[in-house]
Amino acid sequence: MPFHSPIPDPKPRGKSSGIVDAIVQAEKMIQVALILPCAAFIGWLLGAWLDRHFHQPWMPMAGIVLGIVAGLVAAIRLALAVSARAGAASDAAQQGKHDPGGRP
Repeated sequence: MPFHSPIPDPKPRGKSSGIVDAIVQAEKMIQVALILPCAAFIGWLLGAWLDRHFHQPWMPMAGIVLGIVAGLVAAIRLALAVSARAGAASDAAQQGKHDPGGRP
């Protein structure tokens, strides 16, 4: 029975890994673009449902506002995570260009 190490290999993979990473980055950017309108729509749906049950006409608007706030928070957190990962990748790429002595 072959043994597979549970620790991932820290070495970068080949060229195909770069394509997969680019697709993953694009998917995360699409998430950033879609999360705000989706959150506002879900907030409106919840507000409309509450309006039907409690007969308060201001609830759909409050739902939209809360959805927008929640969407902004989620979009900002996701954008920061994407930029941090991209920054770490560029730092790792630049460290590979330097020699081990620390000189550029």
